[in-house]
Amino acid sequence: MTPYPHHYKVASTAGPEGDVVLSSNGLEPMRSAPPVEFDGPGNLWSPESLLVAALADCFVLTFRAIARASKLPWVSLHCEIEGTLERDAGVSRFTVFDLDARLGVPAGTDVEAARRAMHKAEQGCLISNSLSGRRQLTASVDIVA
Repeated sequence: MTPYPHHYKVASTAGPEGDVVLSSNGLEPMRSAPPVEFDGPGNLWSPESLLVAALADCFVLTFRAIARASKLPWVSLHCEIEGTLERDAGVSRFTVFDLDARLGVPAGTDVEAARRAMHKAEQGCLISNSLSGRRQLTASVDIVA
């Protein structure tokens, strides 16, 4: 890992109508639009869905690093997150993020250690730590063949 601080630069380009094009050096451009809830088309990523996706992605990547460091064997991790956007103190903001994580581990794995690793990932995720909304993690561990 390179020393802190890290800097991430993204550009957005748009006209009076139509999609917004998001770009960052070395990455494929991505189109976005408002979600259906804000009268958008509903067929593209929106700022709201991208924020929740960043949280899901960060949780999985943080878990992966924690599992590797603790030598925890695992087979799969599925994480679904529902972000709740509300009017709060006169502004629209995400107030709650419900994380539902389901981890598949091989037989013989310490299930409690696996569950602790998921909670550690939620607490260590830099995206989670950058958000003011309350986070709630439901962590499930399944033994898989």
